[in-house]
Amino acid sequence: MNDLRNEIAGRLAAFPRLSLETSGLRRAAVAILLSPLDATVGYVLTRRALNLRRGAGNYALPGGAVDEGEDAIDAALRETAEELGVTLTRDAAIGLLDDFVTLSGFVVTPVVLWSSEPLTLRPDPVEVDEAWFNPLAELDHPEAPRSEAHPDGGEPILRMYVRGRWINPPTAAWLYQFREVALHGRWTRVGAVGQPNWTAR
Repeated sequence: MNDLRNEIAGRLAAFPRLSLETSGLRRAAVAILLSPLDATVGYVLTRRALNLRRGAGNYALPGGAVDEGEDAIDAALRETAEELGVTLTRDAAIGLLDDFVTLSGFVVTPVVLWSSEPLTLRPDPVEVDEAWFNPLAELDHPEAPRSEAHPDGGEPILRMYVRGRWINPPTAAWLYQFREVALHGRWTRVGAVGQPNWTAR
């Protein structure tokens, strides 16, 4: 598995990621958290708690706003600890993907985290309804990504396959770019992917 870690880290290091100015938008980070899963490697996805004011029940990567004095890596590590009960150090961060502007007004940096040891998830029920590991191979579903017309006339919405469902951007966009860049070495941008208007709430 160290070979896969090194391949992913190398591709992320070579990728000319886009770093965006905030210009009035808040910064946030999400974690693409990787660790051993049986005989393979998995990534973590969550379903947000059902009583949240924003994004209740949505499929999401662990993450949130960057606090004062933090960078994206600090924020991704802190949110991973708060939401999932998983504590990692900065050397778990093996690369970043493009900054991405969400309809909710955040500039989000996806941070790829790697644990060489299997992880036990202890989701905080205040924030997370459910959390689980998906095998990386699922990201290569033969129909993924699925592009669908935007119901309000915007850019097409790109969806990724997870556990029998087709999930929406922005989470789908981050997973798609991770697949393309980190797993296959294809420099792919997702900043223009359509986002459902309800994700602004």
